[in-house]
Amino acid sequence: MASKAKNKKLTPTQIEYQKVSQAHEPPRPVFKNVLRAFFVGGAICLFGQVIQSFFINYFNFTEKTAGDPTVAVLIFISVLLTGIGVYDKIAQYAGAGTAVPVTGFANSIASAALEHRSEGLVLGVGGNMFKLAGSVIVFGVFAAFIIGLLKWAWMTLGGVS
Repeated sequence: MASKAKNKKLTPTQIEYQKVSQAHEPPRPVFKNVLRAFFVGGAICLFGQVIQSFFINYFNFTEKTAGDPTVAVLIFISVLLTGIGVYDKIAQYAGAGTAVPVTGFANSIASAALEHRSEGLVLGVGGNMFKLAGSVIVFGVFAAFIIGLLKWAWMTLGGVS
């Protein structure tokens, strides 16, 4: 329905051009892209699990306390790979598979920082680093607030913790 509304604003020549261009557009390899995203995203998560097991086995962390250093290491590796240009090549291959784990969030912030470093540290890096990731941070904080309110209401009404 939205495409029909969009077509009403186009001239007949533009509509004909769209039909011709859509006919010559190569088909997207959706299944191949889904498999790549699944396996690369899974490999990143598996690597995170290996790091967590390393902290548990060699530094006597508990399963609960090993999460923070694991995330820190994953973020560090992601930023490092972004800085040397490797993470972007992995992301081109895997697509959404690299965007879902915490490494994708770190990559988005590091990429923006690298892109704007020529504008200076404060106005370039500091001002533009969170443009892409800012909405994610705001959503996370807002969702945590709502969940906190729901938990408070549940506990106040006598719910089981």
